[in-house]
Amino acid sequence: MIRLFAAVAVPDEAAAPLLAAQTGLREARWRPAEALHITLRFFGDVQETVAEDLDTALSAISLPPFELRAEAAGAFGASEHMRAVWAGVGHSEPLARLAAKCETAARRAGLKAEARTYHPHVTLAYLPRTADPAAVAGWIADRALLKSPVWTVGGFGLYSSRLLPSGSAYDLERFYPLR
Repeated sequence: MIRLFAAVAVPDEAAAPLLAAQTGLREARWRPAEALHITLRFFGDVQETVAEDLDTALSAISLPPFELRAEAAGAFGASEHMRAVWAGVGHSEPLARLAAKCETAARRAGLKAEARTYHPHVTLAYLPRTADPAAVAGWIADRALLKSPVWTVGGFGLYSSRLLPSGSAYDLERFYPLR
């Protein structure tokens, strides 16, 4: 079994302001630059044969490169238990199409349909259960104008994920250029 997801990596120049925003929340587990990405589709734990089928389906995706920007901030979780803070991604029709094509690839590989609505974002930190909701709300408000530079998305990757005590570590398994 291998734990997989498809994502667009955030390049260094776009990551810089996101990394600079990673202050001010005690006990937050801030994500390092190499972990910053926009998930297109989380596939979960899959058998090696399914991973091969998934690779074949993802390889067939054809879209032209497009521009993207991370902007603003928010959190996931109920107000009394926010579990992560993130930078949002402005509306991007090409990104939505790419995510939809990754969903189609998952189904072609025999995976179940994703039930959750797609919400593109860059996770900046995971929060402890004891995170103060007022502090998180203040952190979000202070970063309302957060923006990365615009970058050109020239491709996406298939990543494996390993769960470690310090958080998840990701390895690029395959890169798919947009064309």
